Amino acid sequence: MPTVLGIALLVGLYFSPALFERFVMQPARPYLPGAAAPPPGIGAAGSPLGHPPETTHSSAYVLQPSSDPGQPFVAYDPCRPIHYVVRPDNAPLGGEGLIHQAVEKVSAATGLQFVNDGLTSEGPSEQRKAYQSDLYGNRWAPVLIAWSTPEESPRLEGKVAGIGGSGQSAAAGRRSALVTGQVALDAPALEEIMQRPDGALLVRAVIMHELGHVVGLAHVDDPKQLMNADNTGITEFADGDRAGLALLGSGACVPEL
Repeated sequence: MPTVLGIALLVGLYFSPALFERFVMQPARPYLPGAAAPPPGIGAAGSPLGHPPETTHSSAYVLQPSSDPGQPFVAYDPCRPIHYVVRPDNAPLGGEGLIHQAVEKVSAATGLQFVNDGLTSEGPSEQRKAYQSDLYGNRWAPVLIAWSTPEESPRLEGKVAGIGGSGQSAAAGRRSALVTGQVALDAPALEEIMQRPDGALLVRAVIMHELGHVVGLAHVDDPKQLMNADNTGITEFADGDRAGLALLGSGACVPEL
């Protein structure tokens, strides 16, 4: 019996090239080998899954710019959960628990809902693909949180304890949105910090800072904010951080992605 795709391609022979592209190839493309994006709307609800809390009107935050000049900021779609996975290699004792605590802090500050998909063997990469159907199925890849080293992730060299961020995508005629991201943590340096009396709080703060980048915050000059690049001793999101995170939790739903 011919496959559905085979029938579609056969029918396509009777269409003009433009109609063939619109009605046959566009719906089929996410399922073809080497596709760059999953089928649209996977896991999307009809309304936001949560709502950001009310915060002060602090302006001590900076949002990462959108790739669309007409869009004031870029954020995750609040109508679908943000899945994440953890690579546990090199993790200090208690490290995985600190990751989940940090995720909960970011979720509470944004209203965005996170889902823990468990452990992975995937390592951090500057060329990480946003869609990895062979590893994660027909959906955007989950956010990767990996305990790493400066040898594996050269950007961790020096005083950098972690790096994090997300990639943007856009459907034709629609606003851009963040679809997945990654965090790389300097396991040897953070394991050393864990030995201090307040080490667990400090390591959790590093993870919170990097997850702040993942959901769309940039560095700020204000030293009282957790998102300050040279943060020393701040272990919770401050007023400016929370104001920025709440704004990022109020992004538009983008079922076209």
